[in-house]
Amino acid sequence: MSLSRRRFLQFSGAGLAVLPLLKAYGSGHQPFQHGVASGDPLTDRVILWTRISPSSDPFFQSTVPYSWQVALDPEMRLLVNSGGGVTGPEADYTIKVDASGLQPGTTYYYRFYSNSMDSPIGRTRTLPIGHLDRLRFAVTSCSNYPMGYFNVYREIALRPDLDVVLHLGDYLYEYGPGGFGTNAGLEREPIPAKEIVTVQDYRQRYAQYRSDPDLQEVHRQHPFICVWDDHETTNNAWAGGAENHNPERGEGDWFDRRSVANRVYFEWMPIRDNGILDRFGDRAIYRGFRFGNLVDLMMLDTRIAARDKQANWFDQSSANDPARSLLGQRQEEWLYRGLTRSQSDGVRWRVLGQQVMMAQLTLVRDFSINMDQWDGYTAARSRLFDHISQNNIENFVVLTGDIHSSWAWDLASNPFSILEYGPLTGRGALGGEFVTPGVSSSFLDKSHLTDVAAIALDGLIPHLKWVDVTQRGYLLMDISHSRAKAHWYHVNTVRSKNYSTTLARMYKQKAGYNHIQRAWSESTGPGDAPPPAPGYGALAQNAIAALRTRYKG
Repeated sequence: MSLSRRRFLQFSGAGLAVLPLLKAYGSGHQPFQHGVASGDPLTDRVILWTRISPSSDPFFQSTVPYSWQVALDPEMRLLVNSGGGVTGPEADYTIKVDASGLQPGTTYYYRFYSNSMDSPIGRTRTLPIGHLDRLRFAVTSCSNYPMGYFNVYREIALRPDLDVVLHLGDYLYEYGPGGFGTNAGLEREPIPAKEIVTVQDYRQRYAQYRSDPDLQEVHRQHPFICVWDDHETTNNAWAGGAENHNPERGEGDWFDRRSVANRVYFEWMPIRDNGILDRFGDRAIYRGFRFGNLVDLMMLDTRIAARDKQANWFDQSSANDPARSLLGQRQEEWLYRGLTRSQSDGVRWRVLGQQVMMAQLTLVRDFSINMDQWDGYTAARSRLFDHISQNNIENFVVLTGDIHSSWAWDLASNPFSILEYGPLTGRGALGGEFVTPGVSSSFLDKSHLTDVAAIALDGLIPHLKWVDVTQRGYLLMDISHSRAKAHWYHVNTVRSKNYSTTLARMYKQKAGYNHIQRAWSESTGPGDAPPPAPGYGALAQNAIAALRTRYKG
């Protein structure tokens, strides 16, 4: 049901000031071509996002009016908050509303209105307070549009039983035609048809990704908590440069490019500006979320804010240099304070959402294979592990993306010493690490790790419990006060819309044990999950029909 112009003006903050613009906006133009999204929930508010695709009318290239509503029901009858404003080219016509005045642990529905048209209705949820029995969320990363269809996003969208979705980076890829993943032959070639460098380039690439119906649907059904990895800027980025930044090819100054990528990320993602700047003046993304007394979620930036340049291959001396940093001093101190406070506050689980693998991916101590992950910054890892050990921090879980494959690890300071770590009992472990596979990105670009993974399957890496390097998919975390259980769901193809899904493996970490073990039974969702956002197009209608038969709790 569309709102009348009169109703729009009644609940819009813009009031009579927008009336001339409303008249000027051409009728029949669909303004909401990139869907809706929500993210960064707190106990009383959540970020709501959309973009208004402007009319071709030259008059309408400056400002566009909009309004928004939040309701308790999918039919949008029980309104709890509303407002309005204008957007324009300075923000690429994106809209971000920090909708406040909400109740903790509550599911809400929302929509926008512009050009006499409603947006799709989205569903979101605030953080709980006090005692919380259970939390369920999906973990995902590495969605390469040209490489394959976003079947994984579709699968996550189909689940009504999630509280939130964690996206751990590589939401998009920067390459032009011929780059990684762009020769898949699926008529999903990158736009613009070049490597993205400028503000307009990055905006066009986000717009292309957000045109995908599966990506739109997963955002519409679930709030997101996101961090970036490297490809939101460019491959193998660090604070002061990147492997794939080439000024000699006309790609300009690195710091201009990282600032451009930062700006557009905050335009297009449903993320709250936390007011923290890195040392170069760009906005930082590390931040925390508390889910009642059950989970403290700390989202890290292991990529852009303060990372030192990756060490060269086989340069273990540089990898071990205590002066080199992955997080930077400011973020490290923030993390240590957060872990200690969470333990003292009696929150059951401490969960890190971060980009690159933390566990030692090697056959022997002090022989790093991949310098782009924590193995290339061993002193930073040791400082974190020492803080956990010395402060008796328990129930520590790390969630990781980046590597386009599925891994389950014990985390230990020295897993290669039988005196310090027991592979069978978990003695000496500090927590568990669960790595999500990619949405569509393959492991092929990580080919130098394939042999190590194959050897690991023979049990020669003592703290590695399981690995699969071939399948795309996502991770489902089901957390209670007694255990944190990880489920890996894999799709059999991303080259066709006709696909199947398999529950590949499960591991759990029992509260108080600080190591992981095999799990054998799938955790079912709650029987009273809130209804999904109502249908808006064929995808949503098919999704709602599938929900009734697939996830009944």
